[in-house]
Order: sequence, then C-alpha cells, then structure tokens
Amino acid sequence: MPYNKFTLSKVVENFQLTIIEGERFLPELPPVQPSPLLQDTLKETIPWAIAVSSEKARSEGIINPVLLEVKRQLKGQISVFSGEEFPVQPDVDLTGYVDFLISRSPEQLFIKAPVIVLVEAKKEDLKPALGQCLAEMVAAQRFNQQKQQQISTIYGTVTSGTVWRFLKLEGQSVVIDLTDYPLPPVEQILGFLVWMVQNS
Repeated sequence: MPYNKFTLSKVVENFQLTIIEGERFLPELPPVQPSPLLQDTLKETIPWAIAVSSEKARSEGIINPVLLEVKRQLKGQISVFSGEEFPVQPDVDLTGYVDFLISRSPEQLFIKAPVIVLVEAKKEDLKPALGQCLAEMVAAQRFNQQKQQQISTIYGTVTSGTVWRFLKLEGQSVVIDLTDYPLPPVEQILGFLVWMVQNS
C-alpha cells in the first residue's frame, strides 16, 4: 500500500500513534522576507496556478518556488526533493512517491538522512491528505533511524499552495494544527518552514 492509500485512521492504527488535534505548535515567529526572485515568481505564478487549479500547477508554480526559497534562505545547507520515490519499509507499506521532502543534508543527488520535513500537495481539500502526509512522516522517522540520524521531531505540511496546514511527529505522538495558514502573504509560511528546518 503506497503512502497515498493511507487514511488518517489507518496510519494511526497501523503505527500506534496518538493524535493531539488543534494545538498550535509553531511559535510566534518574525516573518521572513522573500528574495526578489521569489516575489517576482509568485506574482506571476499564483494567479496562473489558481486559474489552472491542478495539483501539478500548484506544485510547480507555488510550492516548489517557496521550498527553493527556504534553501536559499539557509544558504544551500539543505536539499529539496520533488516527486522522489521513498521506499523506506515496503513490508509495512511505507513506500511510494512523496511530493516534496526536505533533508538537512545539502546532498542533492539522492535522499540522505536526516529527512526533516514532508510536504504533501493537494488541489483543494486538505483533510484527506493528512493520512498520506503522516505516513510519509513516519517513514522519514524510520529512515533517519535506519541511517543512525535520529532526530527528535519530523514536520509535515499539507498544502494547496495557497493554504498550508502543519503537523508534528515526536515519537508516537502527532500534533495536527487545524489552523489553515494562507499564502499570500508568503512571509509567514517562509518563517514557519525555516524554523521547522532549524528546530527539527
């Protein structure tokens, strides 16, 4: 069963997770000023992605430029992968392709531990994607353990590009922030993503 077959109840049951709903775990953060490159890109791509309204358009036009900006803000010290296969534990269905993931390694030719943030792109309704994103987060946790790169927290986000919802996995405990954060403005989302990379 690939990641996209997981519902939230299924991933919680299969991996004995405890969910805490609605609690904001992101601190109050100063906004991160985007580069002129990202500002110009989003000015053009946000209206296009909304008009086309496909998952692919939103991924390419909004999500990918934002994640590359996170890499830019962190001076290239992370890697961003898009559409990569991530076969961590096929025997327990932790396999398949992920929309985006961020590793704290600058290595870009292959996925190297520690994987710290999973990003799941959706066209509109975010709720059905929470299970898939959480399954990918569990996979990242186990991938890091396999590579002796245990870190305390894995973050995830489910997004349409213009709306972002965040998750946090620590041990067997999952916090799902039920707030939908808008983009634009991009400054708040950049602040969250940079903080998650630096605090995982």
